[in-house]
Amino acid sequence: MMSRFVKFLLALSVMASFPVFAVSDDLEELRGKPTFGEWVPVRNDELRHIKTFARHEEGKRLRSFRAEGLLDVSLDAIARVYTDVPNMPRWYWETREARLLKKVSDREYYYYMRFNAPLNLPDRDAVFHAVIEPYTAKRGYMMITVKAVPDYLPKKEGLVRVVAQDLFAKFTPVGKDKVQFETEGYVDPGGNVPAWTINFVQKRVPYLIMVSLLRMSQMKEYAEATSPAEYTFRE
Repeated sequence: MMSRFVKFLLALSVMASFPVFAVSDDLEELRGKPTFGEWVPVRNDELRHIKTFARHEEGKRLRSFRAEGLLDVSLDAIARVYTDVPNMPRWYWETREARLLKKVSDREYYYYMRFNAPLNLPDRDAVFHAVIEPYTAKRGYMMITVKAVPDYLPKKEGLVRVVAQDLFAKFTPVGKDKVQFETEGYVDPGGNVPAWTINFVQKRVPYLIMVSLLRMSQMKEYAEATSPAEYTFRE
C-alpha cells in the first residue's frame, strides 16, 4: 500500500502541473499583507469552463473560496452525485469515509465525513447538515446549503473535528443537458496548522473537486439513472 507521505508528494506534483494564477497573492500572504474583500482569480480552465476564486475576509484567518462552471451534465445527474453521501469518497478530495447519519426529509439530511491529512498531521472528521431548495420554474435553480455541526457527534480519539464548513452549491439548468454550477464557502479544518498551509490547499482543492464532480456526473450510473432519487431536486 502506498504510504501517505508518497501520496502527499504525488498530490503536490499533480497540483504543480496545473497552471495557477494569483501567485502574487500567495507571496502577499507570506509577507503578511492580505487584501480583504475582493475575489481574486485563482484558476481559469477554459477547456472545462471552470473558474475558481479566493477571498480574504475580515475576522477570518483563512480564505473563502468560490468556484463556478458551465458543466455538460443535467441537473438531476449532478444533484444525484452531490447527495449520494456513501459515494463521496469517489470524487471529494482526500475523503476517506462518508456516511449518512440521518435523513430528516427528502430535503434535509445529516452526514459524516473523514478526511486524510498530509504527512504526520492527524486526520480530520466532520458532521454536516444539508438543506435542499428544489428547482422551481420561478426560482430558476436548485440549491444545497451545507453547514458544519461539530457537536452533533462526540469527537473521536486521534481525529481533529472540522471547526467550520459553511457553503452553498447552486445548480442552474441551461437547456437540457447543461448546468451552471456555483459554489461558495468557508472551511476551517481546526487544529494547529499554519494558515498559509491551509490556504495553499484551499486555493487549489476547489478546482480538483469541480473536475471530479463533473466526471462523476457524466458516468452512466448517474447520467442515465431511472430509479427514483433519494431527495427532491425539482418541484
